[in-house]
Amino acid sequence: MAAVTKSPRVPRKKVKTLPPLMNGDRLDQRTYHARYEAMPENVRAELIGGIVYMGSPQMPPHGQSHVDVIHWLAEYEVATPGTELQLNATQIMGPESEPQPDGALFIAPGFGGQVRVNKDGYLTGAPELLAEISWSTESIDLHAKKDDYQTAGVREYVVVALRRKEVLWFMRQRGKFKEMPPDKDGIYRSQVFPGLWLDPAALLRRDRKRLLAILHQGLSTTEHAAFVAKLARR
Repeated sequence: MAAVTKSPRVPRKKVKTLPPLMNGDRLDQRTYHARYEAMPENVRAELIGGIVYMGSPQMPPHGQSHVDVIHWLAEYEVATPGTELQLNATQIMGPESEPQPDGALFIAPGFGGQVRVNKDGYLTGAPELLAEISWSTESIDLHAKKDDYQTAGVREYVVVALRRKEVLWFMRQRGKFKEMPPDKDGIYRSQVFPGLWLDPAALLRRDRKRLLAILHQGLSTTEHAAFVAKLARR
């Protein structure tokens, strides 16, 4: 399995006593961030559209699909120097947005990408592609979170909706997300990351061999080779 690039968690700062985060709190990003840093290390929360969402226990289907999606993205990252993969990493996206997406694939800052690392070590800006595994969070991922990602400037958004057994791929067009259908052969092909091909049926049935075989077909295309060469010139 390809190695996954995962930045070490930024240690939370020692801060004065602040009110604990509560599910449903309405906060701006600065206030949320200060309170989040004051929470215990094992607490996971997100700020979506100015509303705090506290993490809940993950069910096995979510965890299993998460592994498959990250494996798929990690294989692409390794084959594409100049790209970077993060999982469950804090992303500061705007005055009311600080999510922790399941997977983020982006062009590294030194290669012309949209994200930057701030002085505290957090990613800021909108990654080119985000992926979410939806089980209990389906409504949030397809509405509030989707709206946040659209506003922030995310270019592609993949949602693995496990309860409805569907993979949805949204592409940014004229500032709005538009659902992108798979090609006639049933394969999704990223328009931002040439060669990033996805067989949604294989992902849903957990056929990792087929999932990676289709990806490797994409990685062998001239379009992917041209993209790698373009990044290298940066």
